[in-house]
Parts: sequence; C-alpha cells; structure tokens
Amino acid sequence: MSDGNYEDVSQYDLDASVEEELLLAHNECTFMWANKEGWPVGVIMSYVWRDGRFWLTATSQRARMHAIRRDPRCCVAVTSTGSPLPRNKAVTYKGICTLHDDPDIKAWFYPALAAALRTGQEAQDQFARFLDSPRRLVMEVEPTQRIGYDGAKMGAATAEWIESNT
Repeated sequence: MSDGNYEDVSQYDLDASVEEELLLAHNECTFMWANKEGWPVGVIMSYVWRDGRFWLTATSQRARMHAIRRDPRCCVAVTSTGSPLPRNKAVTYKGICTLHDDPDIKAWFYPALAAALRTGQEAQDQFARFLDSPRRLVMEVEPTQRIGYDGAKMGAATAEWIESNT
C-alpha cells in the first residue's frame, strides 16, 4: 500500500515473470555508455534477449564501440511502450558489454535479430545478409544490476490509499 507519496517507488518492482515476458516480447532498448569526457550517451537499438543477456549489433567504427572498448560498463533500458504488454512497465540494467567478431556467434545472432525485426522468411534472410558486413560486431551485455518498475502496482497502491483516506 502507498504511504501517500512517491518518495520511494522501489516497492513497485517488476515481477520476474513480467520482466521476462517484457524482454522476450520487445526488441527495442536504449543502450547507454559514457563517452571519453565521461558524459552519458544513449541510442535506441534493437536487441535479442537470450540466456539472461542482451545481444545487439553495430559496426566497429561507431562511437559506442570505441567507448565500449575503452570502458565496457554500459546500461540498457527497456520499457513496455510499443510492446504487446500494458504501458508503465520498465527495467533498467547496469551491465558489462563484450564485443564479439566470432563467426559462430554471428551465425545464430543475425538470423535471430532478423526474426525479431522482420516478418516472412525472405525478408529475414535478406536482413541477416545485410547485417553480415565486414566491420560489424555483436555486442553481448551481461546484466550486473537491475532496477525494475511496474506502474500498475503503483496505480493500485495509489487507488487503495485514496480509498482508505477519503
């Protein structure tokens, strides 16, 4: 139940089952890192969630790739907006990013990302071929800390508090 203010919203954590559903239902996240001056920077990226890790891709000349080589600490945020789930659900992870240029990883990842983003086998095959470019790397983010939020829990607690205080 709410105590009548929103000073501490940690009690409205995202349940593990809803979190997993969100991560599998969605394919878009905000990926964040620090540039060489220490400023936080973020971009929207497509991802695949597999075995408790985020898998993403970009070409090696992107600024984020240089930054990750310098400091592998990063952050990934996923919100339910745009997914099949109700709004106001989100999870953010601190993590460590490893860059891969391994053909075996690319062999499973490119088709998995294509399947997450395209419908129809022909479109998926074409997209996977486009991804397979000479400077492209696969990014593996291993979460090290999480912050979850479920707005439905906060809404229910607020309604309960209003009901009991009127």
